[in-house]
Amino acid sequence: MDNLNAIKKRIKSVNDISQMTSAMQLVSSAKMRRSVQLRQSMYPFFSLCVESMQDIRRNAGATNNPFYDLKQKNEGETWKIGYFVLSGEQGLAGAYNNNMVKIAEEHVHTKILENTKKNISTEYKLYVFGRPAREKLLRNGYNVDRDFSFPIAEPTFYQARNLSSIIKKRFLNHEFDLVYLLYTVTKPGKGMVPVVVRLLPVDLKAVNSVVSEGVDDIGITVERESNMEYMPNAGAVFDYLIDTYLNAVLYGAMVEAYQSEQMARLTAMQNATDNADEMMKKLTLMSNRARQAKITTELTEIVNGAEQVDNI
Repeated sequence: MDNLNAIKKRIKSVNDISQMTSAMQLVSSAKMRRSVQLRQSMYPFFSLCVESMQDIRRNAGATNNPFYDLKQKNEGETWKIGYFVLSGEQGLAGAYNNNMVKIAEEHVHTKILENTKKNISTEYKLYVFGRPAREKLLRNGYNVDRDFSFPIAEPTFYQARNLSSIIKKRFLNHEFDLVYLLYTVTKPGKGMVPVVVRLLPVDLKAVNSVVSEGVDDIGITVERESNMEYMPNAGAVFDYLIDTYLNAVLYGAMVEAYQSEQMARLTAMQNATDNADEMMKKLTLMSNRARQAKITTELTEIVNGAEQVDNI
């Protein structure tokens, strides 16, 4: 039978852990509610920006804009790719950060393999939000920008605008030919789903697939105009909208990633609390058995002692 004092120490330790995980569960629940509010307030703006860009392409045709022009590479040339990976800044979120690392690794491997088959070289760099994923990708030998550090706490539109400015500058300086955004979205009945969107050059079809699902979730519809006129012309309006579009896409991705992280942490803390409660029940049963065994042993010793006295 296990030592009673050792069992009591284990019960105290598990009880302390249960109290901590319960508190963290309450914090995550509050943050989760806040993230849902952010998501609902973001989608009308997000969807309107995407719809406006699509209307220009649909009604005005091609525009001469570097942010929309997807160039092709020939044999012997090189694709320069920038990956912006939105992971969590803290741990205790289950497999959330590890999943983001896996998504990034798989996409990098896929791109390198596709380009190698075409005899095209690949240069890439990972810009990772969140310390745990960044450190793991560095340990795994990937080309990660060590100096890039961006807060992934409750996102704001100003943060998205600052990040958009950085990406635009590097894209125009030809540091990247392609820019991908990697994050996760939370879908009812499906949990967290990974998303990889080509941010630059603009891929409206991919972004619209994300927006459409989000719009359906909260019941937002955007009216489309079939005969839209643009002043002074569609190209000028497109140039003006590109900043707003990038800001909106980045902000939307940051909000989705924030919600996914809170959901993952809430689930992890709930599971940890449930496991601690289950362990407490088992330890309590073990403690009761150990106490009964101790009492039985003491009674046996008393009886044996009394019998020996009687025999004297």
